Amino acid sequence: MTRTRLLRAALVVLLVAGCSSGGDWAKPGADDSAAAAAYQDCRGLADTAVETDRAIDQDILASRQSDWDRAAVVRQQTQVMHEHTRDRAATIVDSCMKGKGFRAKP
Repeated sequence: MTRTRLLRAALVVLLVAGCSSGGDWAKPGADDSAAAAAYQDCRGLADTAVETDRAIDQDILASRQSDWDRAAVVRQQTQVMHEHTRDRAATIVDSCMKGKGFRAKP
């Protein structure tokens, strides 16, 4: 398996794992299933919002495959791109959940 495919597979696994629960969110009168449903809605919103960023990241990675094999700089840039996209998605989820009346559990 190439590094690109391995990286993509790891990203998919992390995204699926992150979508499987309601995270650490609570709301008076809401049970875990309500939190999970709200969280899934917010994850969907975040995924849609960062879809273009992910596509651009993948295009850059695909076009730089030969550089990827030779240069640590490209790996570092790729990591920074993924971290930026992940952080943006997390911010969107956080805002969405708060907008739905949920608060992070202490």
